[in-house]
Amino acid sequence: MPERSMAGRSIVTRRAIVDIVRTAVQSSYGVTGFSDPSFNRRMLRWVGLDRPGMRLTTEGGLRLDLFITVAFGVPVAEVARQVDSAVRYSLRHYVGAEVASLTIHVDGLRYQPNAIERAEAIERAETVERDEPPLELPSNKSAAAGATASRKRKPK
Repeated sequence: MPERSMAGRSIVTRRAIVDIVRTAVQSSYGVTGFSDPSFNRRMLRWVGLDRPGMRLTTEGGLRLDLFITVAFGVPVAEVARQVDSAVRYSLRHYVGAEVASLTIHVDGLRYQPNAIERAEAIERAETVERDEPPLELPSNKSAAAGATASRKRKPK
């Protein structure tokens, strides 16, 4: 007779939830980093006592406030939707917890000229490759004839 499984309890630390959320946010398209809304939190981070950009409360369900910066030129609403989806999916997948409230504050846009220059260079290279004419290859008949001619032995 198979053993009955007993209902158990899993405990997930606050730090684990913060790490899961941080990874989901940083891997989202268009997010350049986290920011701090208040001077006191910036000072705590500078001293090394706090991590930027996130407020997590567990009273009345899992509630998150995220403070992020977004890359200049990227649609902010799309980035916010992507972050929302990534965070909810990650917490549901790894912890099995549903998010009661998720608020995303976009604190600023970050202009990265190097990234824009690289993207423009890639785009220029792609258009050059597309505009080049296709290579002309010898037809199969002449290549086959050349191959057979070189294999024939000369009489001695």
